[in-house]
Amino acid sequence: MGLIVLRCVFILVAAGLGVYFLKTGGGEPQTSGWMTWGVFGGVMLLSLGVIALDIALRRKQLATISAVYFGLIVGLFLTYVVGIALEPFTIFIGEYRNNVVLVLGLVICYLCISLLMQTKDDFRFVIPYVEFAKDVKGTKPCILDTSVVIDGRIADVVETGIFDAKLVMPKFVILELQGIADSSDRLRRSRGRRGLDILNKLRNSPDVDMEIFERELPEFGGQPVDLKLVVLAKHLQGKLITNDYNLNKVARLEGVKVINLNDLANALKPIFLPGEQIEVRIVKPGEEPGQGVGYLEDGTMVVVESGRDHISKQVGIVVTSVLQTSAGRMVFGRVETHASGARS
Repeated sequence: MGLIVLRCVFILVAAGLGVYFLKTGGGEPQTSGWMTWGVFGGVMLLSLGVIALDIALRRKQLATISAVYFGLIVGLFLTYVVGIALEPFTIFIGEYRNNVVLVLGLVICYLCISLLMQTKDDFRFVIPYVEFAKDVKGTKPCILDTSVVIDGRIADVVETGIFDAKLVMPKFVILELQGIADSSDRLRRSRGRRGLDILNKLRNSPDVDMEIFERELPEFGGQPVDLKLVVLAKHLQGKLITNDYNLNKVARLEGVKVINLNDLANALKPIFLPGEQIEVRIVKPGEEPGQGVGYLEDGTMVVVESGRDHISKQVGIVVTSVLQTSAGRMVFGRVETHASGARS
C-alpha cells in the first residue's frame, strides 16, 4: 500500500513539473507550443518509465542502492566545493561557468558511485593509526570450491534448506570451470560442463541466495586457486565448502572453517550396532574366501561372511562390527542362520 501511494505521489509531482514547464515555456520564452507540450509528455513518460523499471527490478541489492545514494551525496557535495573553487576563474569562463560545474558534477557523481559500487563489500574507514574493519554478524557466507560444484551434490544439499547463509562463487573458480569444460580430455570436459550446469541451477533457483564475487583482491596476486579461496574466506570471514582433502588441510591451518561434503555425507549415514539385522543384496565376492560384498542404498559397503554363495540375492544379515575409514564406513556381518531363506 505504501508503494502505491509513493508511486501516485511521484506521478502527481511529475505532472506538476510538467505543468510548470507548460507555464514557463520549458524555461525559454521563445520555445514553441508543440515543444513545450513535448517536454510535458516527456516528463510524464519518464516518470512512468521509472515506475515500470522499479516494478520490473523486484530483487534489489540494498548494498548497491546504498552505494548509489551515498555516492550521489558525496558527489553533489564535491560539486558544490568545485563550484566555489571556480569562482575566481569566472572572468575566464564567464557565462559558461554553470555549464562547466554541471559537467564536472556529472563526472564527479559518476566516479563516486562507481567507486562505492566496486568497493561496497569493504567497509573500511582508515583514520591515522586506527583502522575500523567490518564485523560480519549473523550467518557467515559460504565460499564454494571447484570440487563441490563439479561433484554436484551441493545443489541437492542446498535444496534441503540446511544452508541459510549466502553462497559465494568466486569469479576465478568460474574461470577454472570454463577451462575444465574446454579441455581436450573428454572426461574432464564432461566434469567441467556438469559443474557449469550445477552453477546455473544454483543461480536460477529462487530459494538460493548466491553471489558472484568478481573483485580481484591485492592478496590474490600470483596465488593458485586453492590459496585464493583461503584468502577470500578469511577476507569475507566465511566458511569454505570443499571436497578437496589438501585444501581442507591448508584452510584449517590458516584458521578457516571448512565444510567437507564427504564428512557431511558420512555423518548422515545410519549407524549400525553389533547384533542388528539388515538386508543387503550381495553383488560380488569379497577378498577373503567365502566372503560376499554388497552395498546399502547410501553406498555403504557391507562385507558378509559366507556370502559368496548368495551373490545376486537379497539376504538378511546380522551386523558383527562397523569400521570407520577415511573412505567411508564399512559394515561387517554374517548371513542369518535362522533366516527363512534368501530372496532372489
